[in-house]
Amino acid sequence: MSDKLIISAAVCGSSPTKEQNPNVPYTPEEIANQALDAWRAGAAIAHIHVRDPQTGAPDSRVELFAEVVERIRAESDLLINLTTSGFNITGPDADERRLDPLSLEPDLCSLDVGSFNFRDRVFINPVQWVDEAAQRMRDAGVKPEIEVFDVGQLRQANDLIERDLIAPPPWIQLCLGIRWGIEGTLRALVDMCDRLPAGAHWSVLAPGPLQLTLTTHALLMGGHVRVGFEDNIYLSRGVKADSNAQFVERTVRLAHELQREVATCDEARDLLGLSNDRT
Repeated sequence: MSDKLIISAAVCGSSPTKEQNPNVPYTPEEIANQALDAWRAGAAIAHIHVRDPQTGAPDSRVELFAEVVERIRAESDLLINLTTSGFNITGPDADERRLDPLSLEPDLCSLDVGSFNFRDRVFINPVQWVDEAAQRMRDAGVKPEIEVFDVGQLRQANDLIERDLIAPPPWIQLCLGIRWGIEGTLRALVDMCDRLPAGAHWSVLAPGPLQLTLTTHALLMGGHVRVGFEDNIYLSRGVKADSNAQFVERTVRLAHELQREVATCDEARDLLGLSNDRT
């Protein structure tokens, strides 16, 4: 029997803009409100990036993260997953600043485990930084969401687990169809699943028109799903989504039709081995 379905809402990411879809949130209040609406619709996890409130440019100021966290926790038991991707962070202390969100005691933080050509840039995640980030998350009691974009990165994730840098059970986000990672196909999904470490819980994300197809396959295969504006601004072809909650609502409907129960926040915590101390 499959575990109950954990739905993550990736609220804004670092790329979508209001010019592309006016409903993309920029301010901490907008981001928190969209996360809360997604929670009311059935999401158990909110994956949070922050943006410059005026321009929408990617931002990593800890005070912006702090406001989002405070607003979400004031009204919900939603699990909070803060990004450490740090796309906009530069300078000699960039590696350390990427880990600033740990100071806010989130439930989870993203952990990108490999360097690769990411769309039109190089996404650099040195082995030493990955090891240090994994250890720091473990020491802080923060669950890493291990983000893997290709087979080699999954091998690196397995190595972290084997060296006990990741507290059980591992939580792995399979990122499919991102240029230039593994392709967004059912064959690629099955191949990645075949390589998962024993005991791992896994989720799937995919961009744009791939999102609905691949998250539905993941749902059927016993995995979990991520939806939301970070990956997709269209609810259907040519129809822009009004909110992250719309994606969650559709996922809940599909889960019910396919006889898969949706996890509450407490059930998601239990599944991922997390305590309720931060709620």
